[in-house]
Amino acid sequence: MITGDIKNQIDRIWDAVWSCGISNPMEVIEQMTYLLFIKRLDELQAGKEKKASRTKQPVENPIFGPKQQKLRWSVFKQMGDPASMYDVVATKVFPFIKDLGTEDSTYAAHMKDARFTIPTPGLLAKVVDMLDAIPMEDRDTKGDLYEYMLGKIASAGQNGQFRTPRHIIKLMVEMMAPKPQDIICDPACGTAGFLVAAAEYLDKHYRDEIYADKKSARRFNHDTFHGFDFDSTMLRVGSMNMLLHGVENPAIENRDSLSEGHAGVEGQFTLVLANPPFAGSLDYESCAKDLLAVVKTRKTELLFLALFLRLLKPGGRAAVIVPDGVLFGSSNAHKTLRKMLVEDHKLDGIVSMPSGVFRPYASVSTAILLFTKTNSGGTDNIWFYDMQADGYSLDDKRNALDQSKHESSNLPDILNRWQHRGAEAKRARTEQSFLVPKSDIVGNDYDLSINRYREVVHAQVQFDPPREILSELKKLEGEIMLGMEELERMLQ
Repeated sequence: MITGDIKNQIDRIWDAVWSCGISNPMEVIEQMTYLLFIKRLDELQAGKEKKASRTKQPVENPIFGPKQQKLRWSVFKQMGDPASMYDVVATKVFPFIKDLGTEDSTYAAHMKDARFTIPTPGLLAKVVDMLDAIPMEDRDTKGDLYEYMLGKIASAGQNGQFRTPRHIIKLMVEMMAPKPQDIICDPACGTAGFLVAAAEYLDKHYRDEIYADKKSARRFNHDTFHGFDFDSTMLRVGSMNMLLHGVENPAIENRDSLSEGHAGVEGQFTLVLANPPFAGSLDYESCAKDLLAVVKTRKTELLFLALFLRLLKPGGRAAVIVPDGVLFGSSNAHKTLRKMLVEDHKLDGIVSMPSGVFRPYASVSTAILLFTKTNSGGTDNIWFYDMQADGYSLDDKRNALDQSKHESSNLPDILNRWQHRGAEAKRARTEQSFLVPKSDIVGNDYDLSINRYREVVHAQVQFDPPREILSELKKLEGEIMLGMEELERMLQ
């Protein structure tokens, strides 16, 4: 979440780039992301050099070789002459970042068509100075930048292309607790936020296992992460994002996940993490026929749910964001999908989220759907949680709140209760989370809205007897009349 000084810095950079002729917002985002990427590469190299200095060992996997030191952000930013710096960045640094990946890597494929379009040396010098003040340590700044920039695009939130807040992504990843053996997919990956968070989780919890030998390291870097998108800018940003987070060659592909052309992708993944577009409908002719056979609809949110089931291997799990309408919609397509999740697979849980989570881009109410593909049923009790606070204000400003207080952030409680679902059976339906048996879901025509099953206890309110109320009103009226008579005497 970009706030405060960083937000003001981004605003100033945006205005500077806009005034110099780059009027396409996505192009602004792309060019600024390239520069942030170059800056982050230098910071990563500096970290490697500090480690080498401490351990008295050579720099491990250096990004810049001895002959490439002049390509580093910390070097060219101090050149002084804007024209010289522009020449170095345009003719040397930019080709360098395009060739960073191996020839057959997805990064190299997506960067092939990348263009450096900042028009003048003066603008580049100005932008470099401004970006230099933005901290990059331990922040997915490229994603933050994209998230904030989308707020400046009129179509944001209408075309479904807005970024999932990182704290929600982190919660979903921690609830799924991926393992090194998992094959992870996001069929609408955007800037690869889910894949980055999954990579960070695996690195934190299984680092020794991931890098135990060359085979396991290669599996992590080449075979674990899969992302699909049909926006070339997002593919480039996502590839850079993954590379900066230590994943050398993820399978991030240019693919329309719902199209007939990719209907053959089936049963390949053990974990799906996604927030697919749910602000539109598709033409029947372009959509995969096998998805339409499962659920005959044009609604993207329902088609993506059918897609997730197709992509998963038996035993594969999913944590995905859906609009609330999926949970209680009355159409045949809605009911068919819900019945399929409950009867044919294992619906594990539903986390209802407040409508402000995706502000300022959209105010739609959403939920996290958690399920396991079994092809043989298995739903017993479904866990419901009513998230009331996510750690940020639920207005357009989305200011950070006290994360340590439950009334400000329910996320730690959600994770704890999910990890100890066995104890949830004791909870009453008046509490924030509870279990609902499958029989109740079936009896309610597979309605999955939490409000259908929550029990609300209304506090009994005691009112004074009507005669006492009337007596009080007469007394007040008498006092008012005395006041008016006093005013009249004062005016005479």
